Amino acid sequence: MLRSARRLCTMSCVPGAIPDLPYLTSDLPGVGGVIKQYDEDFLVEEIPLYEACGEGTHTYFVVEKQGQTTLAAIRRIAQALGRNPRDIGYAGLKDAHGVTRQWLSIEHMDPGRVASLELGRIRVLSTTRHGNKIKLGHLAGNRFDIRIREAATSPLEPAKSILDLLTKRGVPNYFGPQRFGARGDNALVGRAVLLDDYDKAVALILGRPGPADHGNVRKARELFDAGDWEGSAAAWPGAFQEQTRICRAMAKSRGNARTAWQAVHHTLRKLYVSAVQSDLFNRVLTRRITGLDRLETGDLAWKHRNGACFRVEDADEEQPRCDAFEISPTGPLFGRRMTDAEGTPGQIETAILTESGLERDQIRTRDGTKLDGARRPLRVPVVDPDIDAGKDDRGAFLRLTFTLAPGAYATNVTREVCKTSERHG
Repeated sequence: MLRSARRLCTMSCVPGAIPDLPYLTSDLPGVGGVIKQYDEDFLVEEIPLYEACGEGTHTYFVVEKQGQTTLAAIRRIAQALGRNPRDIGYAGLKDAHGVTRQWLSIEHMDPGRVASLELGRIRVLSTTRHGNKIKLGHLAGNRFDIRIREAATSPLEPAKSILDLLTKRGVPNYFGPQRFGARGDNALVGRAVLLDDYDKAVALILGRPGPADHGNVRKARELFDAGDWEGSAAAWPGAFQEQTRICRAMAKSRGNARTAWQAVHHTLRKLYVSAVQSDLFNRVLTRRITGLDRLETGDLAWKHRNGACFRVEDADEEQPRCDAFEISPTGPLFGRRMTDAEGTPGQIETAILTESGLERDQIRTRDGTKLDGARRPLRVPVVDPDIDAGKDDRGAFLRLTFTLAPGAYATNVTREVCKTSERHG
């Protein structure tokens, strides 16, 4: 049974990284409501790519975390076990909001010691053994159990109509707001790095306070902008260890932003620059949203069975496979090894890149972060969807359960169902 959760800031069902992302189901009215009002309202459980065999030098364990990111949980677990966070393997990164259950691994560690960990909002549910470390991508999918509260009266039928259409045509495969950070500016940071403007990149991370910044966070950003890097480092709250470390690197290097950038954790450096790819993909999908289930000659089609791609020479000939959800059109994750689309899809992708002000050779490997590029399907199937209405001691709710492929965002389902503007409680 899940623990009772603290109250969270109410998030609307519309993610806000890019506020004008169009809906696939724009002709169907949403039911309103909010998600993530409480941690327990948003449960995600990883589906592993393979079963652990029960033998080997690596201890596999399932953790249930609440109200913190995967990387934050890993740091706490590593500290408790006296190991480096890099020693802990994980298949996917999970958001801080909600309750998540995911597999982790660590080598040469007694499973009993792992099982005995008591870390507050991190619980170890089970342990076993296997022969290799869990790596990013060792994931078959994620199962979601979401409660929408404060929805419109009698939301069940309209929500079913939306879910039926998404099941038939697919869920738009937008990158969700988690990809772009709490302030929505991860892609701006990454763009600055790709343009060698490290002063701007570090200023976006540590300075330039916005409407969402309050209290000590706002003070820390103001001190950074004033050039008081030591004061800024001292002002950041304890949960902002990354920002504190970068501030101290700025002070130690006497304001050398290029040097300070090296203090950014490698995973976050990768997140910032890959957010540029994600933003450009979202913009391409925005242009193609009404036909995300229609192939064009020149497309690179995604095979959902194995993730392979092939060029579409005759769209009419291949469309029946698309209708059967065997294949889907793709969009670009720009990089030096990405295969370009041709025809109309290629023209759209080239136009989006031109509008961004970036050139193809500027989206390149930086600081050990590979930006080889790839193709990403414009849509993903929603698997085993179900919907019902209920009531608990916190009131009425609409409950959605479904499974999505790795890398797909549940908020792309809930935003279609809700269609409400962002607001906070």
